[in-house]
Amino acid sequence: MDARLDAEHRQQEIVALVHAKGMVQIQWLAEHFDVTPQTIRRDIEHLAGQAAVRRFRGGVTVPSSVENIAYTTRQTLMAEEKRRIAEMVARHVPEDASLFLNIGTTTEAVAQALLGHKRLRVLTNNLNVATILHKNTNFALSIAGGQVRERDGGVIGEATVEFIRRYKVDIGIIGISGIDSEGDLLDYDEQEVRVARAIIESSRRVFLVTDHTKFGRNAMIRMADVRVLDDLFTDRLPPPELMEVLTNADCQVHVADGSDPATAGEEGGFEE
Repeated sequence: MDARLDAEHRQQEIVALVHAKGMVQIQWLAEHFDVTPQTIRRDIEHLAGQAAVRRFRGGVTVPSSVENIAYTTRQTLMAEEKRRIAEMVARHVPEDASLFLNIGTTTEAVAQALLGHKRLRVLTNNLNVATILHKNTNFALSIAGGQVRERDGGVIGEATVEFIRRYKVDIGIIGISGIDSEGDLLDYDEQEVRVARAIIESSRRVFLVTDHTKFGRNAMIRMADVRVLDDLFTDRLPPPELMEVLTNADCQVHVADGSDPATAGEEGGFEE
C-alpha cells in the first residue's frame, strides 16, 4: 500500500478509536498498529492540527466540545463508511419524494447516492449538495437563501429558517456532530442547529445519517433528542445504552454492514 494512503487510513482509525475509548495512550496505539511511537506522534500532531483529536502527555483524547473538526478533514474521515450509509439511505428514498438535505459531509454522500433517482424534489441549505444534485436534470432542486459559510458551503441564518418553514416535505435527511448516551443530538453551531430544528419540524419523516464515531461524542449545543427521529442510518450498531434509548424512542436503526438483525436483508423503501 502507498505509504501516504497507509498513513491516512491509520489516522482515520486513530480518530475512530479515540471516539470509541475516550482516550488512548501513544504506546497502546503504537502496539495496536505495529508502528513506532514516533510514527503515532506524527499522526497525532497532524490530527490535532485539524482539531480531530486533542493531545495530552503520553496520549490523545476526544476533540473539544466547542469546536468542530475542520471541514476538509471531515471530508476524508470515514469516507467509505459514509458512502455505505448513503447507499443504504438511497434505498429507503422512493422516486417522486420531496426531501430536505442539510449541512454535512454525510448528507453530501447521500446526495451523490441519490443521483440515480427520478423526479425528486429537493430543498437544501448546502451548496455542496446542490452542486452534486444539479447534475440530474430530472430533479426539482431549490436552495435556501441566507448567509453562506465560507468554510463548508452551508447556508444559515434567519432567511434560511424562514425558507424551510414554508414547506412540508416527505423526508428530512440531517447529519449531526454527536449523540450522547442519553440520546441528545448535539452540534457546535447555534445557527446550524436552528436550521436543523426547522427541517425536523417541516418533515413528515426524519432520517439521521451518521457514522459510528459520533456515538458518545460531545458537542456544546443540544439540538433535540432522538425522539424526533424516525430512522437512524449508520455503519455500526450504537452502544447498548444508546441502543436502548433509540428503541424506547421507536427510532428504527439501520446498519450499513448488515449487523442489525432488525434490518439485515431488507430491501428498503418508504412506507406511505
